[in-house]
Amino acid sequence: MAAEPGSSGREAVLDELRRLRTRMPQLTGALAAGVDGLVVAHDCPGVDPEGLAALTAAELGVAVRVSDATGKGELKELLVRGEGGYVATYAAGRSAALTLLAEDRVNVGRLHLEGRRAAARIGELVDAAEAAAQAAAKALRPARSAATRTRTTRTPRPSTSGEARTATDS
Repeated sequence: MAAEPGSSGREAVLDELRRLRTRMPQLTGALAAGVDGLVVAHDCPGVDPEGLAALTAAELGVAVRVSDATGKGELKELLVRGEGGYVATYAAGRSAALTLLAEDRVNVGRLHLEGRRAAARIGELVDAAEAAAQAAAKALRPARSAATRTRTTRTPRPSTSGEARTATDS
């Protein structure tokens, strides 16, 4: 994610993660991360959120390449099943992803249903915060350049006789 959401955007994403974990008690963690591997918000006790965000970005990179190479279109989600449960990752807007950690006994259909809904909402929040940050940066740019610009007047440089002769000879 190029621009991280402000604190209110982060809080809204964190609220969404907490609501998701309340609706699905089999979730052991939830993380929203930028595709650049930076944490947007997390609710994943016992897991290093920065490490998980970096791994999410890495898995997204590989999955996008696999999806492209096989002609399956734009990546939507990933599901990894281990002995102890599931790791599901969903695309969330243009520049973020939602990663959910779930117990082995989770209903995978419900995991996908809830994960897709939450990813759509988080994507809206992150994209809106990113757009607002870009608009604010754009609004500041002209003000900065106008403030730093100073007007200088050029004073004519005295010409030498050689320059004057060259100008008249040609």
